[in-house]
Amino acid sequence: MTEELLRADIQLIQRILPHRYPFLLVDKVEEINGTTSAVGYKNVTMNEPHFQGHFPGTPIMPGVTIVEAMAQTAGVMVGAALGMEDRNMLIYFMSIDKCKFRRKVGPGDVLRMDLKTLRGKPGAKIWKFGGVATVEGEMAAEAEFMAMMDLPQDAA
Repeated sequence: MTEELLRADIQLIQRILPHRYPFLLVDKVEEINGTTSAVGYKNVTMNEPHFQGHFPGTPIMPGVTIVEAMAQTAGVMVGAALGMEDRNMLIYFMSIDKCKFRRKVGPGDVLRMDLKTLRGKPGAKIWKFGGVATVEGEMAAEAEFMAMMDLPQDAA
């Protein structure tokens, strides 16, 4: 028997994450395998506000927003797996390690983010993730990061 993997469209993402425009940086999450792994996607478009100044005439997605998009993917993975929709979960960065940028990301690119949980389990506040972001199979960034999940009292 094969277990069906979860997926999250933009409506479900907004029910899990508190982020909104212009800082909601993940459009869909697929292949959610419990709290173990997931694949997120970000459609990069020219109308995003950071492209006005980063850089005029040569729009490049800032590296920190790529890492943030990976973190949001991890938040959706955990939130979807634990049924955290409409529960007002907040997530805070604690550390970013082994972060490397390999390719520019710009308008028209589709950023694919493959995330894995390195440490954390249901009920835990502190989680560690590893992620790789690619565009058309070419690595754009990789990082490990820790986050604290601020879960509502009734969700713990």
